Amino acid sequence: MPQKILAGRASDPQLRGDVVLVKVDQVILSRAPSRALAEALAAGMKKTSVEAAVAYDGTCITDGASLIDVDEGGHASVSPELPAHNVPIARPGIGFPGPVHLERFAAPARLALTDDPRLATVGGIGMLSLVVSAAQLGQALATGTAWVRPPRSVQIHLSGRVRPFVCARDVALELLRKNLDEIVRRIEEEHHAPVVLEFAGPSARLLSVSERAVLCGIAPQVGAAAALFVSDEKTEVFLRDQRRSKAHRALVPDPGAPCEEVVSIDLAAVDPLLMDELGVVRPVRDLAGKPVSQVVLGGDSGVTLRDMLAAAMLLKSKRVPSRLDLLVAPPSRQVLEVLAQSGALVDLVATGARILEPDRRIIGAEIYPPPPGGISMRTADPEPRVKGTPGFVVASAETLAYAVATGVVGDPRSFKRPVRVTVPRALPTDDVLILRDKKGEQVSAKKPPLLPTAQPWKAATTLDLHEGLPAGGLGALARSATAGRARAAVAPSTGGIPAPPPSNAAEPTAGLALVLTTLDEVRSVVQNATEMPSLRAVLAPFIPSSAVATLASEGIAAFSIDAAGLEALKGEKILALPAPAKWADTVLATAGKAKVDLTWLAIGAERTWTHAGTSRAPAKASAR
Repeated sequence: MPQKILAGRASDPQLRGDVVLVKVDQVILSRAPSRALAEALAAGMKKTSVEAAVAYDGTCITDGASLIDVDEGGHASVSPELPAHNVPIARPGIGFPGPVHLERFAAPARLALTDDPRLATVGGIGMLSLVVSAAQLGQALATGTAWVRPPRSVQIHLSGRVRPFVCARDVALELLRKNLDEIVRRIEEEHHAPVVLEFAGPSARLLSVSERAVLCGIAPQVGAAAALFVSDEKTEVFLRDQRRSKAHRALVPDPGAPCEEVVSIDLAAVDPLLMDELGVVRPVRDLAGKPVSQVVLGGDSGVTLRDMLAAAMLLKSKRVPSRLDLLVAPPSRQVLEVLAQSGALVDLVATGARILEPDRRIIGAEIYPPPPGGISMRTADPEPRVKGTPGFVVASAETLAYAVATGVVGDPRSFKRPVRVTVPRALPTDDVLILRDKKGEQVSAKKPPLLPTAQPWKAATTLDLHEGLPAGGLGALARSATAGRARAAVAPSTGGIPAPPPSNAAEPTAGLALVLTTLDEVRSVVQNATEMPSLRAVLAPFIPSSAVATLASEGIAAFSIDAAGLEALKGEKILALPAPAKWADTVLATAGKAKVDLTWLAIGAERTWTHAGTSRAPAKASAR
């Protein structure tokens, strides 16, 4: 199915070549809207020509730091100029980007580009969503096209029916327990192409679009570029309920269409599951009886409207235990209105719930973090788990309801009887918080943020070497990497391999190289690379193809390194790379006295982007 979507939009329908130029239908700006706008304006955009482009402002709870960021036009801020360029703004309070886009904008059999991996959930409607950098988003806004790698497919065959008290969240956790990450990695390493999860089988058609979205949300956690469901009668009904029937298009795989691997799962065999603080999927009974101190019901993934209504019914006439906080974060304004109209919101408030605004920082636990010494349970998929990030337990809404009712972790099947939930067909679809361009309105005169200066690779280079991510995250590492600000090139060396400077050398290095060992560390770096202009290279045993392209477009070299290379780099502080002209599939680097073979993962145009320091097209010389 992803190949069908791309073939209909590619300059070469056969999708030959390492990277292909494709037409983009939608652009979704979530993590760095202002940076993408600056890139688009630099590429000459007046008004974007894509079918739909939306910028999500996820800062609902304002504080001093967020106000300063908006005033200074930080990358994560949303410029008020966007509607003038045919890019509506989804204002704070409308909900989290994934659920809102699924309801109001996502359309089957289309291609969307975004800077937020959590938008993989729109695959539930049959839309292919690929993650790219802010620079690539700017190019897509300006030209309506983008360069992508043709993907490979892994089919997930669903059969059977889920039993009572088993939700889509439990099925998603069961898929994570199937070691999909190892399958994705093997296919990536064999074909050097991104992997898309395709859901098929008789039970795939039984799931609602919202349940399908929950399953698609696991794609980033296993290293897949995206996930995709068919577009069928269920999809058409969903769009009709959203008053968007005209957006429907059928999408089904061709008979006998090849895939790299098939993973089968029987929904009838799935039990209530949870993911513990370390990211290990376990049966709920493994933690049964442990006290819970915080429950966050809702968020941008892992929960549907039906799940929210079921949790409210299970908690009706219950009271929150004295040492437990129940926080409810409705995924979207539409879900909030339905909860209010049905009386479920009143039931949750009467239980003792606090209603949260859909602030993007809730997802990463930057606000409302897990309390120390207690278990925090949530429905939303976690951000990449790296050192220093708060840990919490992920489980279904009904498992969370049992924790609220009893104060401890337990199997929701201990409730007397399952609830019968009827999801209303008449859904509120008023786009009151979508800010579109209106002729005659005054727009802000603020200038868009300045583009970061491209840092091309010109000569042999010496980089500071850092193993892993610090507890303070990339921001702390950026502040400590003083050498990266100098951007100085090293002196010529013998044999094309630059010799590292002596330990007492005062000459600054040209930036920073990170040695990472886990997929979550790689994901964290890719999502936050704009915070570190000094970052020049990433070394890891496995870097997904989509991450390679994103890093390359920012001028960051992505290298694969084996176990022997990781051992050789232990304790080293400096990494020396040869001149770019000497880079090939294998790059010979020097760390201390050791020489290490690195596999350069960029291909085709991505190598040009890496050397140029950016994927933006070079400025044309003015005519004389």
